[in-house]
Amino acid sequence: MHEIVKDYYGNQLQSSDDLRTSACCDVDAVPAWLKKLLARVHPEVLARYYGCGLVCPELLEGLRILDLGCGSGRDVYALAQLVGPNGRVVGVDMTEAQLDVARNHREHHRDAFGHGESNVDFHLGYIERLHELDLEPESFDVIVSNCVVNLSPDKEAVLRGVFGLLKPGGEFYFSDVYADRRVPDAVKNDPVLYGECLGGALYWNDFLNLAKQAGFSDPRLVTDRPLEITDPELLPRAGGINFHSATWRLFKLDGLESACEDYGQAVIYRGSIAEHPHRFVFDKHHTMETGKIFPVCGNTWRMLAETRLREHFEFIGNFDHHYGIFAGCGSDLPFDRESSDPKAGSCC
Repeated sequence: MHEIVKDYYGNQLQSSDDLRTSACCDVDAVPAWLKKLLARVHPEVLARYYGCGLVCPELLEGLRILDLGCGSGRDVYALAQLVGPNGRVVGVDMTEAQLDVARNHREHHRDAFGHGESNVDFHLGYIERLHELDLEPESFDVIVSNCVVNLSPDKEAVLRGVFGLLKPGGEFYFSDVYADRRVPDAVKNDPVLYGECLGGALYWNDFLNLAKQAGFSDPRLVTDRPLEITDPELLPRAGGINFHSATWRLFKLDGLESACEDYGQAVIYRGSIAEHPHRFVFDKHHTMETGKIFPVCGNTWRMLAETRLREHFEFIGNFDHHYGIFAGCGSDLPFDRESSDPKAGSCC
């Protein structure tokens, strides 16, 4: 599978226009603040972008970030602007042709960003073998990935590696493709479907179990959208499986509970994050209006209180009294198809 992916992204695809489904391309609405950052990214880097979501979470200034499967470097160079000259962004990819594009434009971006020296690095390597790279354990504040984990033949190793490289309180914020059932071998072994990010997609419940086994006790879904296979030749080869693109945030916090428990706690968002003055969307089930008391479960309280987000909230309550299960963190099924717009799945 490594060789299939290298060939697909290094040779067969020359730009996003060559994709045959809407899986590996981003149709999420790009906010105005991010458009300004992308406008400074070199056109060749942009042309060879194959992501499926937005992986620029809030509050990154001065942080150390790792991008898994960075490709030609679009997200690396967007993040490099967000971390600023005192932060650093490291990209890892296994496709030399993609990394060549990213490396060829380091000085262009250093100059465009007004940095005295480049704040990005690129490593050739496999995201399921992060231990083989010269990366210090627990040295990253945030790890991101954009439509790449599905391409790895060993997702469990990827998640274990991410957990080991994150600092306590750090976050894995990533977009990927998921299936509504386990993908059969006929789909998994189809080189085009695999290259298009469908053949290697995890069944969503298997992903949740793997994430918890790796140490991420309470994965949070941020956004999701159904994917459309627009190529009439590929559609019957997909086996009738429903695919979704989804963005998750996973925090490295010891002692998170396996369920959302109610301790009578609440938070108040201060409105102090520059891009979010009126409300803060933490995940799909938590949109917090500025200045309004917002009841939360114990896990959410800790995800806000024990991470880089804490300075932007007031915290009400503690863990002295338990009131049972908290009804407010979403249902068992992560993807709400009824509220999804099927037209949103096509961008190619």
